[in-house]
Parts: sequence; C-alpha cells; structure tokens
Amino acid sequence: MDIYLQGLTMGLAYVAPIGLQNLFVINTALTQPKHRVYLTALIVIFFDVTLGMACFFGVGAVMSALPLLEKAILLVGSAIVIWIGIGLVRAHDTMDTSTKVDIPILKVISTACVVTWFNPQAIIDGTMMLGAFKATLPAGMDMFFVGGFASASVLWFTGISTIISLFSAKFTDKTLRVINVICGCVIIFYGFKLLWSFIQMVM
Repeated sequence: MDIYLQGLTMGLAYVAPIGLQNLFVINTALTQPKHRVYLTALIVIFFDVTLGMACFFGVGAVMSALPLLEKAILLVGSAIVIWIGIGLVRAHDTMDTSTKVDIPILKVISTACVVTWFNPQAIIDGTMMLGAFKATLPAGMDMFFVGGFASASVLWFTGISTIISLFSAKFTDKTLRVINVICGCVIIFYGFKLLWSFIQMVM
C-alpha cells in the first residue's frame, strides 16, 4: 500500500503542473459536449500512462544512448508544439452549445499523442522523476508503483474535466477567446523554448 501511495503522489506531482496536456483537456472541456470531454480525458490518460511507464522502464536511457534521436524529438516536437499554439491563438471557438461540431476522433487521438509523446520535457521530467525512483523500489514492487501513477493520471484528468465542464456555463465567448490566446501563447513560448534547447544542443 505504501508503494502504491508513493506512485499516486509522484504521479500527481508529475501531471499537476500546467502543461500541454492540461491545456488541451481544459480547452476541450470548455468547447465540447460532455461525452467528448470524458472521451478526450480517457485518451489523454492512456497516452500519459504509457509515457509514464516508458519513462519508468527506461526510455530516457534510450534517448541518452542515441543523441540523434533526442535531437530529432526536440526539433520535431518544438515545431508541432508551436503549430498547436498558433492554432489556439487563431481559434474562434464559441460557447454556443446549440451548434456543436465534434472534433474528428482521429484528430483528438493524434493531438493527445502529440501533446504527450512529442513533448521532450515531459519525457525528460518523467525519466528523472519516475526512472530514478525505480531504482529505490524493493524487488517486485514495480507494478504497485505504476498502479499508483496510473491512478493519479485518472484522478487528475477526469477531475479537471469534470470541474471545467461544470463551470463552463459561466464562461462567455470573450472569456473563451482570452483563454485560447493565453493558452496558445504559453504553448508557443514553450515550443520556442524546446527549439532553443535543440539549437543549443547542435551548436
């Protein structure tokens, strides 16, 4: 039980800081019907948990052993992150729930994958937090820790989806526009930060 709780608290510490995943889930909760909001949350949870497991079991070691792969992930990831941010800044979503147009499910899946697996910082942070913690676990306790981590992802993303959905009626089109611009600018800044990391790496 202690190992599970450690995984749970570490998982919450990993997913709670505002990042690409959270911005994506929040934006979906503000603009989409509830069934799509929770479907999106489940898809994000899937990619978050699989990334966490990959970090826990050694993706960081692969990146360290293959510097070219790390550079490629940084370059491609930064470009895609910037593109997502620009899309949010240019978006003109509406809170008018009478004309709901669902995002194609493949786009939801691909975007959730991008904001999770094409986020080099998430891979690095996950490897440092989860991979390093693996070395301290008693033999045979790995799956208890992973279970706690997975539970944290489920609790966090379903929680923020529920909270934002419940209060979405209090948001106006203007409020949503401001949120889109702020989120978009944060994401663009983050993308350029990744691009700068790539430039420093190749210089």
